[in-house]
Amino acid sequence: MKPEIIVTGRLLPRTQEALDRIFTCHKLYEAADHPAFLRQHAQQVRALATFGASGADAALMDQLPKLEIISNFGVGVDAIDLAAAAKRRIIVTNTPEVLTDCVADTAMALVLATLRRLPQSENYLRAGQWGTRGAYPLTTSLGGKTLGVLGLGRIGEAIAKRAEAFGMKLRYHNRSRKNLAWPYEPDVVSLAKNSDVLLVAAPGGPQTQRIVNAAVLDALGPQGFVVNIARGSLIDEPALLRYLREGRIAGAGLDVFDNEPKIDPAWFSLDNAVLLPHVGSATEETRTAMGALQVENLQLHFAGKPVKTPVT
Repeated sequence: MKPEIIVTGRLLPRTQEALDRIFTCHKLYEAADHPAFLRQHAQQVRALATFGASGADAALMDQLPKLEIISNFGVGVDAIDLAAAAKRRIIVTNTPEVLTDCVADTAMALVLATLRRLPQSENYLRAGQWGTRGAYPLTTSLGGKTLGVLGLGRIGEAIAKRAEAFGMKLRYHNRSRKNLAWPYEPDVVSLAKNSDVLLVAAPGGPQTQRIVNAAVLDALGPQGFVVNIARGSLIDEPALLRYLREGRIAGAGLDVFDNEPKIDPAWFSLDNAVLLPHVGSATEETRTAMGALQVENLQLHFAGKPVKTPVT
């Protein structure tokens, strides 16, 4: 008899196929009546497979009294109530490391595209303006600029190492100081004040909600840039939109937003913003590895073994 699990959000087909081979999967996201669906499966389901915003709050956990493990597709677990899970002794896992390099690559591509205005210059060419209006206006070099990394975890550190290869200087702010050569800043305002580019790579959640606010943007100044590869919740979006419109910062590169995927249409009219649809880890290779790790954690748990990547 295959163990029964609930899948809260739509996964990659190959990941769902792997889960279907090993478990009896009940898809919450397809249920028209969630309370009735949960009542139907409450006494059999021992695990959740979650994805993105379709996480697990305390109310969901309360409706699944047999729940033992929540296996998340992705490194971010801000959509899972970790305190509620700990209180109920529910194991939570995520998929770190397998996406680090891919996200770091995307982050540096976004830094480069934002400072050099590569999407805008391509649009200039495609509109036929090169031949009619002349060369595209000069942009900003990366070399010699200071990248301030907010959140120096695995991904933040991988980004910093790539930035060094581009000739950038490094500073960082983290929950705790690390034994590294890069200068440490005690708070986000001082990090922004001493940086040309503020790179946001910290975890989401209540502790980092709108941590990049008007005071931080003021410290960054009209020559500064913001690049966010973490979560939209870390930035005060209305403030950032206002500062970009008014030229109070030079530009922004964003892979994440509030209310994804239905983002504020005000972003679309900004010529000093480079916008990506949350593609930081979106390659065939990386997403396949993430799905495999999500499945592996579930398999290990049901085999009575320690999971590979617990969230503490």
